[in-house]
Amino acid sequence: MDLTIRRAEPEEYELLGEITAQAYLADGLLGGGEDDPYLARLRDVPGRAAVAEVLVAVDDTGTVLGGVTYAPPGSPMCDVAAPDEAEFRMLAVGRAGRGRGAGEALVRACAARARATAGVTALALSTQPAMAGAHRIYHRLGFARTPERDWRPVPDLTLLTYRLDLEAGSDA
Repeated sequence: MDLTIRRAEPEEYELLGEITAQAYLADGLLGGGEDDPYLARLRDVPGRAAVAEVLVAVDDTGTVLGGVTYAPPGSPMCDVAAPDEAEFRMLAVGRAGRGRGAGEALVRACAARARATAGVTALALSTQPAMAGAHRIYHRLGFARTPERDWRPVPDLTLLTYRLDLEAGSDA
């Protein structure tokens, strides 16, 4: 199957927001379920697209399988990135697209964008401990855990952090 990674089109924002929200809900990643306040942020693709680059993975039939938000240095979407780092957020692939390489392709696209951005030396991210499938992608692509950056956006949730050193010639 062929995949294309490209910038999300405005007419896809609602669909991508729902794919992202449903992926987080189905995987049990939102402590408040349907009432979790983070759900609104997951669905707010237009808000993310205004301050960062929202990418989608599309199959050869044109079906949107998932997406990610790539935040260059200085973007308000950056949570853990240092000034010389880019960050990606809200990586999500819908159930129908899982196991087809969409998640890895989206991460690789973020790494490529970071490499193409002058002055960027690394790509950072935060992830929940339960996101084991994503962790496998990060390890396979050369990301290293950065436990000194782990943080708590809310009291009952510790996010793990990873960093890809772009100067070391990684796989991504």
